[in-house]
Amino acid sequence: MALRRSGVTLESVAERAGVSMKTASNAVNGTGRMSAETRSRVMAVVEAMGYKTNVAARNLSSGRTGAISFAVHTLKAAYEAELAEAVIEAAREHGLIVYVTTYPHDGVDGSRGFLRDHNAQLTDGLLLTTAEDENLDPSDFDVDYPLVCLGTRRTFDQADRVSTDDVADARTAAGYLYARGATSLAIVGAREYFDASTIAAADEGNAELRQRGILEASIAVGRTIDPRLVGVTGYDWSIGSGFRATRSIIASGVPFDGLLCLNDGLAVGAISALRESGLTVPADVQVIGFDNIEESAFLAPPLPTMDSSIDWIARRSLQRLIARIDQSDEEPVEILARPRLVVRGTTR
Repeated sequence: MALRRSGVTLESVAERAGVSMKTASNAVNGTGRMSAETRSRVMAVVEAMGYKTNVAARNLSSGRTGAISFAVHTLKAAYEAELAEAVIEAAREHGLIVYVTTYPHDGVDGSRGFLRDHNAQLTDGLLLTTAEDENLDPSDFDVDYPLVCLGTRRTFDQADRVSTDDVADARTAAGYLYARGATSLAIVGAREYFDASTIAAADEGNAELRQRGILEASIAVGRTIDPRLVGVTGYDWSIGSGFRATRSIIASGVPFDGLLCLNDGLAVGAISALRESGLTVPADVQVIGFDNIEESAFLAPPLPTMDSSIDWIARRSLQRLIARIDQSDEEPVEILARPRLVVRGTTR
């Protein structure tokens, strides 16, 4: 096996392969017109000599950095951490580096401030998960750099958006519980007190859209949602929050036999609260979560959940960003994943 050596130049590769510098450059970069035999000969010399492309010089000549930014409000939550990892893996396949960062989760100026202050000279484009607790408007997305947004917040046709279809996901989950014998559904993870008319008109926000889907599925089978069975957690979708909200639902005394937790972390806490109260899962209460984080498969029993399509979202959002970096003039699009229920052990 030939030893790789540092300091090998493209000129020396061209000389050994018996081609011009331009032909050698085209072969290395996968460009230009040449015979398959010539390209193979050059690449064999590249491999034998251990030539490494000067990425900095290539990016300088193309006006690109070879990197993108990915911004989220936190990396503490399992979903965001798994999504960041998926974006990094997808970008690696395209030869791109990802700089992952967070913005302040202050409910006022977090993602808005990041959109405004993002330094577009450092990377070629931005993937941004928009904050759930900010009132964004069209001007916030009117930026002069390639931008693709992830999540359920509207972008007002100013930027591409890639997300799960939360309404369809929740309809699927609630419909499954009803089909499995549930007669009264509880919900854990609402931002605020449940109002059916407000939720029925919701057009953004994961909690709101997921509640809307549950409400639509309930109406379809002639049932409704009792506000006393909706656990309010605000923007805290942690395990502890799920435990406390479920305790409150149980304390209301209103009977329920199905529980939809708006993310898997909430479901972990909810199951603990049910067991503390002597309720058996799934014999007394069937439970479904959302997002399909890795831990959900290893609970006892394993948690059924709506798959968040993390790998799909990472790949599709990256494809859209690359198209924008390549100066695609296509109108902004909204791309939604199809619902997929992962059936496991906490339903009958």
